[in-house]
Amino acid sequence: MAMFAPSFFTGHLISKFGKEAVVATGLVILMACGIVALAGLDLMHFWGSLILLGLGWNFGFIGATSMVTDTYEPEEKNKAQGANDFIIFGSVAFASLMSGQTLNAYGWDFLNWIIFPVAGLALASLLWLKWKDARTLNQS
Repeated sequence: MAMFAPSFFTGHLISKFGKEAVVATGLVILMACGIVALAGLDLMHFWGSLILLGLGWNFGFIGATSMVTDTYEPEEKNKAQGANDFIIFGSVAFASLMSGQTLNAYGWDFLNWIIFPVAGLALASLLWLKWKDARTLNQS
């Protein structure tokens, strides 16, 4: 539910606050998911982290997918969206296949700690993009 139900209002949030802000919020929520998952192994920790995971995924995925539409010309639409889908879902399939191996080899805590550098890198990329856009506007 937490992955898909927010889709009813994610578009409105994007139009109100912007794509980058929604993606950044999703990344922060994903980090909160990692914190809750690392806090304990009780059922409430799992439920809480799964809800945060779904909400963060929704904001990140919908926001980033809408950001992709700003990167290509109309005649490139089909190829660009196809390439994006292939990369995204290929990565998801690989990560899904490797999650069990990673859990077995390194444990639950390691699996949850991975979110922090990944989300941090994504947030840094968003900040760089915002800085680059602001610089371009100032030069115009």
